[in-house]
Amino acid sequence: MDAIVLLREDHKTVEKLFKRFEKTGDEDTAERRRIADEVIEELTVHAWIEERYFYPAAREAAPDTKDHVLESVEEHHAAVWMLSELKGMDPADERFKAKMSVLMEQVRHHVEEEEKDWFPDVRKAMGRNRLLDLGERLEEAKKQAPRDPLKVPSASSG
Repeated sequence: MDAIVLLREDHKTVEKLFKRFEKTGDEDTAERRRIADEVIEELTVHAWIEERYFYPAAREAAPDTKDHVLESVEEHHAAVWMLSELKGMDPADERFKAKMSVLMEQVRHHVEEEEKDWFPDVRKAMGRNRLLDLGERLEEAKKQAPRDPLKVPSASSG
C-alpha cells in the first residue's frame, strides 16, 4: 500500500471512531473511555509515523510543502497533549466530552488540509514506487511506534 493511501486509511479509521463517540450519551462513560482509548492509540501511532518518516520524505521530495509540514507538526503538538490529558481523565468528568470534541475538530481540520492541500503535491513529487516503498516503511514502523502520546516527537516544544 502506498504511503498516502495508508495515511488516508488511518484518517478513515479515526473518523469512524469519532462518529461512534458522537453517538454516545452522557451515561455511556465506559463506552466513551473505550473509544477514547482507541483514538489515543490510533492518533499517537499515526502522528509518530508521519513525523518520523512521512514528513521528512515529503519535505525532501516536495520542498514547497515545508510550510504545510511545519504547520502539521504544530497541529500534532496540540493534539498529542490533548491525547495525553484524555488518557488520564475520568470519562465522567464534565470536561471529557468537551476535550474530545475540541480534539475531533482539530483533527478533522488537520486531515482536510493534509488530504486536500498537500498530499496531491507529495504524490506528484514522489511517484508511485517511492510511495510504495515509504508505505512499507510506515506499516513496519507502526509496530514499533510508541503508544504514549508524549513520546511523539512534536510533543516537545523544541
